[in-house]
Amino acid sequence: MMSETLFPEPTGTMGQAVPRYEARAKVTGGANYPSDVRLARTVHAYLHTSRIGRGTIRGFDLEAARAVPGVIDILTHETIGGQVRPVPAIYAGGYASDSVLPLGSAEIAHWGQPIALVLAETYEAAREAANRIGVSYEEHRALAVDLNSDQASPQELEPMALAVGDFAAAYDTAPVTIDAFYTTPAQHQNPMELFATQCVWEGDRLTVYEPSQYVNNVKFGLAEQLGIDADRIRVISTYVGGAFGAKGFLTQRTALVAVAARRLGRPVKLVATREQGFTVSGYRAESRHHVQLGADRDGQLTAMRHEGWELTSRADTVAMAGVSMTARLYACPNIAGRVNAVAADRSTPGFMRAPGEMPYAFALETALDELAYELDMDPIELRRVNDTQTEPVGGLPYTSRSLMRCFDEAAAAFGWGGRSPQPGSMRDGDWLVGWGCAGAFYPAYAGDSAARVRLSADGRVHVSSAGHELGQGMYTMMAQVAAEELGVPVDRVTVALGDTDLPPAIVAGGSASTASVAPAIMAACDAIRGRLGIEAGSDVLSALEASGIGTIEEFAESRAPGNPPDSIQRLYRGAASPNGGVHLADRVQFALGAQFVEVRVHARTREIRLPRAIGAFAAGRIINPRTAHGQLVGGMIWGIGSALHEHSEIDGRNASYINANLADYLLPVNADVIDVQAIMVPEEDRLVNSAGVKGVGEIGVVGVAAAISNAVFHATGRRLRDLPIRLEHIDA
Repeated sequence: MMSETLFPEPTGTMGQAVPRYEARAKVTGGANYPSDVRLARTVHAYLHTSRIGRGTIRGFDLEAARAVPGVIDILTHETIGGQVRPVPAIYAGGYASDSVLPLGSAEIAHWGQPIALVLAETYEAAREAANRIGVSYEEHRALAVDLNSDQASPQELEPMALAVGDFAAAYDTAPVTIDAFYTTPAQHQNPMELFATQCVWEGDRLTVYEPSQYVNNVKFGLAEQLGIDADRIRVISTYVGGAFGAKGFLTQRTALVAVAARRLGRPVKLVATREQGFTVSGYRAESRHHVQLGADRDGQLTAMRHEGWELTSRADTVAMAGVSMTARLYACPNIAGRVNAVAADRSTPGFMRAPGEMPYAFALETALDELAYELDMDPIELRRVNDTQTEPVGGLPYTSRSLMRCFDEAAAAFGWGGRSPQPGSMRDGDWLVGWGCAGAFYPAYAGDSAARVRLSADGRVHVSSAGHELGQGMYTMMAQVAAEELGVPVDRVTVALGDTDLPPAIVAGGSASTASVAPAIMAACDAIRGRLGIEAGSDVLSALEASGIGTIEEFAESRAPGNPPDSIQRLYRGAASPNGGVHLADRVQFALGAQFVEVRVHARTREIRLPRAIGAFAAGRIINPRTAHGQLVGGMIWGIGSALHEHSEIDGRNASYINANLADYLLPVNADVIDVQAIMVPEEDRLVNSAGVKGVGEIGVVGVAAAISNAVFHATGRRLRDLPIRLEHIDA
């Protein structure tokens, strides 16, 4: 069971727990995902990808592939090289998820790189032909496959280093110290919906159907790749079947499908396989962490150092750099932090739910638990001693900070007072019982967005913005905000999103969608009231009737706090980025939480079970507790998977993924997750944005792995610092 109720009753400033706007469409099959769109005379595409880790293509043997009945064409760098123009990767201010040019040359940068695109009348013919393609390679044998490879190239990222006080001196004189290394593995999102693209040209205008977290990014990036005006491209993505970073930005496949469709004069459809999904998009890179903590006998931190190493590709320097956040969580006068990117012969990593926060929190929150045991101190009280309303790096105030409220509420619900602190002291028959806790955090981001709201005399409202529905409840939120602002029933509101013809919105990432789009909707509704000459809370429909106007429509833009004046212009070029967190000049803003778990480790077999988890989260105003609760619980379950199951296994011979499928890539199932509860701690914070929203999409996964690691130590007395934690590690 998840809990006694599917979601908690609204409290404080929470909105109503209205049902999902799109629920009926999804359960009845009415929701149209991009690959569901049926286009006349569709040509099916299939990728052929590199089978070496690094090198050069000497040549292709396409005879057997072309002989497959139904094959129309096969695209390689020899046939379309140069037709896709280079676009800088997002890490260099561009649109693409990586800088490897699609079918741009004979060079192979990593295993799984697309090197040919087969076009056929049926999917089956395209797949068979792709499997018949012969490729001769000149292979580079000396590969850097992971962080520990001799061939890897580490690079200290100076802009991501920080220092406050004198860490070395404070650490050397601290009465109690912790010095430990922690690692997290490569992991892949594996969304239920595969990576799909359909392209169709009508004259010189292109329509793209693609699951996307950022349709305007695809539009403008693709325009640069094809060398055409962005106004000639429309991208549609009304539903996305899972993403959390994997579908955040432009990938190599889109331009190839667009070129193929233009070349053939017919619609072209590509659905990448599950295995191909491991390399055609980003993933969570493996990381290594060195954490050093110094404290006095009362638990007050006197020194903290956190250095991280993150794997990246040779093509792009990517680092999530969670040190900028872990350094600001607890009071400490002497802090040092550093981030290193380690280049390897792998595809470029990217954003995966809480991309920097999850791995860096695992390291810090596990180290804090180690410190608590060294001090013989309750882990909650250690955090209470080091709680702060002012972040220690720049001395800036938190807009709001409810960390200890979260710990206290979660501890009470969990029954933490009944814990026996000695490792191995709690037992139930053959099962060793362990309890662990950890803090959770995620920066409160917001970005610029625009929205249009139309109110009709019959009491119907239509709201539109090019936001994105990934399953997080965007349709519902947009309808609910418009209904609340205009005082109409939510079932009288219709919503349009996921289309570049609509007012532009920010990327659905960084837990920033609601915090960005809700203020734009509120501003449009406020403009409607302004035109009618009424105040907030007045009867809008009566005012509309009295005005004699049949329909009134307003468009509004919302600039996020801290963004420069020209940021709205960038929004209209698909280049808007979330702002907030630790990047503001006068404050820091975080959503905060506390994770508590119980693990059971069999005394003989070392099997690990997790019967219950409770999290408490303070994330500003909750617009819909039903959808927010689903996000938090889903994040906690993902955290369980990250801690105990998920690991993208690397073949050291060629840097390929051994388990690039859902049979071998382990994920938690119902039997692994017994009772998961999320408590939403009421919090009012209007400094973060006009809606008071901090975002709940990613904080739920943060801290879970550390809580599990801490619970395993409590159960067994064995401290495990490497993820995932599996039974063979407990006695290793």
